[in-house]
Amino acid sequence: MDVNDKIKDQIENNPVLLYMKGTPDFPQCGFSGQTVAALKAVGRPFAYINIFDDPEVREGLKTYSNWPTFPQLYVNGELVGGADIVVEMYHSGELQKLFVEQEDTSPES
Repeated sequence: MDVNDKIKDQIENNPVLLYMKGTPDFPQCGFSGQTVAALKAVGRPFAYINIFDDPEVREGLKTYSNWPTFPQLYVNGELVGGADIVVEMYHSGELQKLFVEQEDTSPES
């Protein structure tokens, strides 16, 4: 499986996926920490990939997403954005709304 297939598989199999530096319990950069805090405040479960654990995914994701920085949040297979966008969406209420919409369109609904 090439790196693009691996990334696609990860995104497709996790309705809410955060590519980040570190883990939610131990973020290894401030931007990842801010993004995790916003996601936790919304109270919705999310999967994560620590990009330090897989250098091939770390480099491949920059091309796959056309987004050069981390973290990167995906909801329902779509790139939402990085820390600034996620935090702004949280403060405006858009992030909560996105998760309500995600819940309404999930296969389990």
